[in-house]
Amino acid sequence: MDAKVVWRDGLSFDGKADSDYSVSLISGANLDDKSGVTPMQMIAIGLAGCTAMDVISILTKKKQEVTDFEVRVHTERAEDYPKVFTSAVLDYIITGHAIQELAVLRAIDLSVMRYCPAHAMLSKAMPIELHYQIFEEAEGGQRLLMKSGVCVPQGEPL
Repeated sequence: MDAKVVWRDGLSFDGKADSDYSVSLISGANLDDKSGVTPMQMIAIGLAGCTAMDVISILTKKKQEVTDFEVRVHTERAEDYPKVFTSAVLDYIITGHAIQELAVLRAIDLSVMRYCPAHAMLSKAMPIELHYQIFEEAEGGQRLLMKSGVCVPQGEPL
């Protein structure tokens, strides 16, 4: 994979990778600047996106009727420079009909232990907790929490 950033002005850049899709990057110094994401935000988004793609693919193959899905990531950072991530929590939020908890746990396990390179790389640098919530979709857009917990991967690491 190849990627590049091209300077726009100040501390703003456009980033591109092999897909040729452009992403606006900004400095974290100006908290009011909403014209892009910071490089560290991109790393967090990459982690969530990598495992989310694995998990939804696996749940689909397991014939789980998912109607809504998201992965939220919360990171903690060091106080001192270079202000690296010191920990992360991934929260998998699955909504659907009769979603099986074991299918969710297995999908998360396969993602973080076998398929997601972002998790494999970042978990070597910091602890990453894995939480999940399973909701049943009800009438009128309501969601009922059916199961929640912490996932402890059981698979073989890379």
